[in-house]
Amino acid sequence: MRAADSELIRESDRLALLFWPPFDNALHDPGYIGGYPPGVRENGGQYTHAAAWLGFAHVALGDGARAEGLFRLLNPILHAATGEAVDRYRVEPYVLSGDVYSCAPWIGRGGWSWYTGSAAWVWRLGVSEILGLRKEGGTLHIDPCIPPSWPGFEAWVREGKQTLHVVVENPEHVARGIAMITLDGASLDTGRIQTNAGTSGTLEVHVRLGPKAPANAEAAA
Repeated sequence: MRAADSELIRESDRLALLFWPPFDNALHDPGYIGGYPPGVRENGGQYTHAAAWLGFAHVALGDGARAEGLFRLLNPILHAATGEAVDRYRVEPYVLSGDVYSCAPWIGRGGWSWYTGSAAWVWRLGVSEILGLRKEGGTLHIDPCIPPSWPGFEAWVREGKQTLHVVVENPEHVARGIAMITLDGASLDTGRIQTNAGTSGTLEVHVRLGPKAPANAEAAA
């Protein structure tokens, strides 16, 4: 997703801000966040926890393009694609930063790197929400929400000794909706697949995204 800058999503600076403008010499004391300089952490910077939750909201709305675009905005390796970007970001590009600054002269500088809380939420955004691969009490729940431009994707999910090879195709160029799902060639009527961690081997899961055919149409076919 490439979109024009808005008040809170600043694509040009690779920022998803908590709010704007930041507090600076406010008439009323804003409390804790006022202890940070303008544009740092919760005071008008990018607070990565909240930015990830915005991605969850886009998935809930079925907007895979915006969810994936936000994931790219948060992806630390993409903050270090050039020497200029590395000099601006100033922290490790292989771990998540808890925040990214939004005001000059530190626009785009990362802070609180190795922040595992942010890393967990962004990982969930990418895998559990966008790819739609969620482990839930002995089952794998499959419900992707991807950009319509994606032709699909492939993933391997391991549960103990068992591996599920998941192939998702998107011939209708939709963001969400399962038209068909099979397990080792057998058609399923649900996106929930029972797993068995004690059983070795690989299960083949094939998913086709698109509008689900009416039951009577399936019977006629």
